[in-house]
Amino acid sequence: MQIPNQSISYWKDHGAPRSFTPLQTNLKVDVIVVGGGITGILTAWKLSKEGKKVALIEARKLTDGTTGFTTAKVTAQHGLIYDELISTFGKEKALLYYEANEEAISFLKQTVDELEVQCDFTPQDAYVYITTNEMRPMLEKELDAYEKLGINGGLAGATARMNLPFNVEEALVMRDQAHFHPVKFLEALVKDMADRVHIFEETRAEAIDGKAVKTTNGHKIIGDHIVVASHFPFNDFDGAYFAKLHPERSYAIGVKSEHQLEEGMYISKDKPSRSVRYATMENGEKLLIIGGENHPAGRSEQETMRHYEELAEFADRHFGAKEVLYRWSAQDLITLDRVPYIGRAHENIYVATGYAKWGMTNGTVAANVITDLIMKGDNRYAELYDPKRMKVKPADVKTFVTENAKVAKELISGKLKSTTINIDALLPGEGGVVMVDGKKTGAYKDEQSHCHLVDITCTHMGCETSWNDAERSWDCPCHGSRFSYDGEVLEGPAIQPLEKR
Repeated sequence: MQIPNQSISYWKDHGAPRSFTPLQTNLKVDVIVVGGGITGILTAWKLSKEGKKVALIEARKLTDGTTGFTTAKVTAQHGLIYDELISTFGKEKALLYYEANEEAISFLKQTVDELEVQCDFTPQDAYVYITTNEMRPMLEKELDAYEKLGINGGLAGATARMNLPFNVEEALVMRDQAHFHPVKFLEALVKDMADRVHIFEETRAEAIDGKAVKTTNGHKIIGDHIVVASHFPFNDFDGAYFAKLHPERSYAIGVKSEHQLEEGMYISKDKPSRSVRYATMENGEKLLIIGGENHPAGRSEQETMRHYEELAEFADRHFGAKEVLYRWSAQDLITLDRVPYIGRAHENIYVATGYAKWGMTNGTVAANVITDLIMKGDNRYAELYDPKRMKVKPADVKTFVTENAKVAKELISGKLKSTTINIDALLPGEGGVVMVDGKKTGAYKDEQSHCHLVDITCTHMGCETSWNDAERSWDCPCHGSRFSYDGEVLEGPAIQPLEKR
């Protein structure tokens, strides 16, 4: 089946959004919000409604990060997490996690209704399913956690088997969840606040100096409060986030299929992971969205295009896929204990990161918590999400040690890797590591056969990046920084581009 040559997100493929100029002068406001995804936009919108003078800056275009490349499930069912939360944090805080995300769903619904946003906000039940009995004990433990916490859900294997065209051994449902079109929703918020919020695109934050955010274009914004909602905190050395966050990439395709998914949102506990939902296109037809194929950023064991092919084969085998209209990928950050870092990192600095692939609700939780901290000084969920928390179980320590050992291995092995690609052998649209004047060099040959050459050493901590053939990017296997084929930063923690050669 033909897979689109270019990576295009369904959520980004509609009318041209409003654009904003880069920051061109110094500025003073009450609150500086760094990051134009769901957390940054919602936080800026909420604070502006409270009368705060807000500046919102985005390194690229609004919603160009993970928010625009999600599967857009609005749910408190974040895989099989509640049994783990009870074990790590206790029943009371596990319940707080559920309530925070349920409140986020209600807040999104209320905002959609308030602004009359046409963003396909649709109530749906959410399911975690298994296709073999190997995972049944984990599912049963999660069911027990649902019962302890009073979660609106339970076993629903019969319903999942009725709705899904493949074998399902058992499923766990969480009722009264939703899905929507995140970009249409956020564009409505941007339109609503554009006359009261200073919004700047193509403005990358470089450093925080007291109450000032310095940008790479030489300007600065001064504010009483600074909200770092840039996905990976650009000030990561302040909180050592590079050592506490695990970056993962995952993939999605949008498919026209013979078999329509009528109801529900589904995610597998089995491997390889599969996420299934539908969206209604503007012509009224259903688009089947299938996601999965996750792996550590920069460490795919096969060419990245193969992940899309696996998803397409799954769609064809089970749903009778007729055409793949879209393909896109996203990068997500996972904390040591799977609970995001949200809240006050320093006296006047707030951080929001580590949503573990559930950014639509966790990102909304972040906006709600941080707005309360700025306006009221407290929030009932602040302790649970505290980015400075030290509550970790032995398994978290093991994860920390294992992950950082992998980083050290990548740092060393990347320097030792040899290359056999000849620059003359690259076809238009291809990239790889070549030797130029005795130095390993990243090369990409564009459609006009012009070669773009970069130093492949990541500007964050010096690891060697590798070529991503599907996204045409240079990806760092250590901490997940990503760069375009000509070296510009796509994903942090890196701030500076790759050196051009």
